[in-house]
Amino acid sequence: MMVLTNLHPSFGKKAVYILDCAVCYQTVCRRGMLAVLVADGKTELFSTDKCDRSAVGVIPEIFWAKSCWCKIQSLACLSCGAVVGYHVILPCVKCLKAVNNGHRCMFHNKFVSHCYRLDEEGGDFLLWKHLKPHDEDNLLSRECLR
Repeated sequence: MMVLTNLHPSFGKKAVYILDCAVCYQTVCRRGMLAVLVADGKTELFSTDKCDRSAVGVIPEIFWAKSCWCKIQSLACLSCGAVVGYHVILPCVKCLKAVNNGHRCMFHNKFVSHCYRLDEEGGDFLLWKHLKPHDEDNLLSRECLR
């Protein structure tokens, strides 16, 4: 089984989450990681290494993040149109220099609900160090512990 290898060891121990839009409950991400905003070190959110373009869309307007100089675009649920997060299109120097997980798609924890994604046997939480690369990741709907 091929797994992600370019992940900092501290991130490999984190659980993988399935994220649903808080408005319509449509799944918007099956590869979520609970993270802390690099720019302030306090704000919790979810991030992912791969945005599911069949579930979320990018709103074309580009703006600056509130806590740093990253350029971002909002992400909206394609089912109901609610904004669920943002995509970092150009990270600032401060964020690039900080220890980070390399994820550029972020989900606000107040705009999504979450549950643990289970491993292939369905007996334990899936950890990022065991997650297959997104192009090899065949997802089953039973992989969520709600």
